[in-house]
Amino acid sequence: MSFRDISRIAGSAMTAQTVRLNTVASNLANADAAAGNEQAAYHGRKPVFSSQMMGEGVGVQVLDVVHNPEPVRKAHEPGNPLADADGNVYYSNVNSVEEMTDMLSASRAFQTNVEVLARVKTMQQDLLKLGDNA
Repeated sequence: MSFRDISRIAGSAMTAQTVRLNTVASNLANADAAAGNEQAAYHGRKPVFSSQMMGEGVGVQVLDVVHNPEPVRKAHEPGNPLADADGNVYYSNVNSVEEMTDMLSASRAFQTNVEVLARVKTMQQDLLKLGDNA
């Protein structure tokens, strides 16, 4: 496997983790958003990844960002200005604990790929030094 292939694979993984982190950020920003009906409530999103052939290896491709199918949370709050005729307010289906866990996982995966790229760079530099000594 060439250094270029390794770099492409690590780069594709970093791109995928960036999409994942952006999705988590969007979900967390809307975690407590309220709405007057179920359709208007924020529905969390999740990226869908797939493997993709890249040279001699397999990289990561983002296929789509889909809505979380979990139901939104309904609360009876008749005094809320967003309440419907029955006094219900609808909140997003985002689970903050799950999102924080997902954020940590994505951050660590991103950092791992940064380290892969740093080691590839070091290996390339060492290879060039070997050529100078010959």
